[in-house]
Formats: sequence, structure tokens, C-alpha cells
Amino acid sequence: MATHVKKGDTVVLLCGDDKGKVGQVLKVDVENQKVLVQGVNRVYKHLRPSRQHPRGGRIQKEMPVHISNVLPVDPKTNQPTRVGFRVNEDGSKERIARKSGSSLGVLKKVK
Repeated sequence: MATHVKKGDTVVLLCGDDKGKVGQVLKVDVENQKVLVQGVNRVYKHLRPSRQHPRGGRIQKEMPVHISNVLPVDPKTNQPTRVGFRVNEDGSKERIARKSGSSLGVLKKVK
């Protein structure tokens, strides 16, 4: 199953408290349709004192957001864009930005 977002893409958040923030995709969970974006949807996790964290406290960490709430950034215009798929003459499949038509990366290379 091809998704419109891949690890390493720069994406814009479309809704929620962090609406409009830009971040890089750290992880994509296709099965649960979630993405982990750097610096977005941060929450506090409270820790009890333990051997690893002797004083306890609270740490900030990113939580996943639904894949439908992010859009990739077009490399030409730096605006969020929808994604299309194109099969090239050599049989390789690539993602393209709908706004400018520029390539977002090859998904499947031909051997």
C-alpha cells in the first residue's frame, strides 16, 4: 500500500493545537495510519523515580498524529500539496506534487 507520506518528508500539520507547524516525519505506521512528526503534538510524560530516572520528573515526547492530518511540503513552492502517483517509462513509480508537478521521490525502482 502506497502512502502519501514517507519517512524523512517535510510535512505541515492541518489541524489540532499545532495546526500550521512544519516538521520532519520520523516514523510512519501504515497499519494504524499514524505518523510521528518531529516537534509536533508534544505531551508531558510523568515519571516515577527509578534507577534510570532517580529523581523522577516529567519529560516531553512527540505523540503520533493521524496520517490524514498531514500534507507534504512542495519543494518548489514551500506550500502544502496533495500527492499524486506517476509510473515512468522505465516502470518506476514516483510521487509527484499536485500543485507544481515536481517529484517527491521514487517509490519503486526497476532492476
